[in-house]
Amino acid sequence: MLGAKAMGGVAAAAVSVGVAQLVAAAFGPQADVRNAVGSSVIELTPAPVKEWAIETFGTADKLVLGVLVLVVIAAVAAIAGMLEGPRRPIGSALIVAAGVAGCAAVLSREGATFIHIVPTVVGAACGVAVLRLLVSGRFSDTRDAPAVSDDAGAPDRGRRLSLVTLGFLGVGVASGVAGAVISRLTSSVSSDRQAFALPRVDVAAAPVPAAVQPEGVALPSFITDNADFYRIDTALTVPQLSRADWQLRIHGMVDREVILRFADLDRFEAVEKVVTLTCVSNPVGGDLISTATWTGYRISDILAEAGVQPDADMVLSMSTDGWTAGTPVEALLSEDSLLAVGMNGEPLPVEHGYPARLVVPGLYGYVSATKWLVDIELTRFDRAEAYWTRLGWSARGPIKTESRIDVPRAGQDVAMGPVRLGGVAWAQDRGVRDVEVQIDTPSGQGDWQRAELGESYSDDTWRLWSFDWDAQETGFHKITVRATDNDGYTQTSERVDPIPDGATGWHSITFAVR
Repeated sequence: MLGAKAMGGVAAAAVSVGVAQLVAAAFGPQADVRNAVGSSVIELTPAPVKEWAIETFGTADKLVLGVLVLVVIAAVAAIAGMLEGPRRPIGSALIVAAGVAGCAAVLSREGATFIHIVPTVVGAACGVAVLRLLVSGRFSDTRDAPAVSDDAGAPDRGRRLSLVTLGFLGVGVASGVAGAVISRLTSSVSSDRQAFALPRVDVAAAPVPAAVQPEGVALPSFITDNADFYRIDTALTVPQLSRADWQLRIHGMVDREVILRFADLDRFEAVEKVVTLTCVSNPVGGDLISTATWTGYRISDILAEAGVQPDADMVLSMSTDGWTAGTPVEALLSEDSLLAVGMNGEPLPVEHGYPARLVVPGLYGYVSATKWLVDIELTRFDRAEAYWTRLGWSARGPIKTESRIDVPRAGQDVAMGPVRLGGVAWAQDRGVRDVEVQIDTPSGQGDWQRAELGESYSDDTWRLWSFDWDAQETGFHKITVRATDNDGYTQTSERVDPIPDGATGWHSITFAVR
């Protein structure tokens, strides 16, 4: 009986969530309670736990969170079902409480109003109705009567209850899927993006010479394909913002408030920049770093229209979903910082900020790389805090000098004889001057030796390196790498976790010579 009641609770929850998702399709993305709850979970999660999730799951962290939320909902729903009785609606009260929490999560989202809680209320009501119906005794006698038919051929009430429960479960799942599909079809900006032609570039980026890519070693491409570019953000559902709906408000410590529509950008000079972006959550040896050719407009030109006041030292930028980043004013006044609308010759991919985002060289993304940008406030660091700063991360996030080994991979077997090793190094806004490697063999520790560097494109991009080595001894070997930037700083060997301002340490891997 308890198993049947638990399944009844799960079925009621499925109907509640599914109906809410379906009804929300008519109210817009702000009414999506599933996304709102997931986003609230992200905001309430302590920074160390978030960092662990990113390091453990990488770009799959949102999928893992979504699955985890569904598992928790199912577990709570099962408990609600077991507690529910004809005369004691404890489980129903739990569903109502969950609905209230869902409404609070919805109202906490940027741009949400009370009208957006209607789908959640309707969903909770349907969930309570289903749970009450399943324990009413209409399909099975839950008041201590036997659930199996007698020899006279009375209906098998237990079996009928199971079928009805499965039916409601199916209705809930189908409603949720239908709601998600309808919402995606009605809100997608794919056609808007496809119709967008990038502006004619007034100042083109310098061509990328072939010599940036070392030969004879399988390193990442100097320019990262859009599909391979790392993505770390807090958006469970990618915001869908069309060019017609986009506007950028510039306010705060400015001489005049400015609101720009997308067409207004045409009056600014369009430029191209090749810039490497890095996530502060990138662990030592991690892959949360990519390079692209960005098309856009100098953010300094845009800020000039508003007139930045001299005592402003911070720009608080906000995405359409309410995420914020705090950037030093001087970084955005650099000619290399862009309001980007294109990436590698295409309009920005939606998941990378379409229709407009910030690209700021030299700073980790959590203080600079605002996607789906809609608001810029000129303020001060002693007056405002951005999303990640409130969670304990540093207010300023300059990228640290780091390097990585890509070839060979950890645990890989290497044949005896000549072999070419390689990897990447970065120190955005300073550039990489040297890379050194150390190879420890079964016979002992090796000396530091200079690697061969691919041609430097600019101080704002990573640098690829290679090293020719003759493998003469079988057994396990360890290779370690370190970089020196153009300021003369050699990266430290001290291992520091990403929190609060980025990881440090030498990257080492062990491989075998066979």
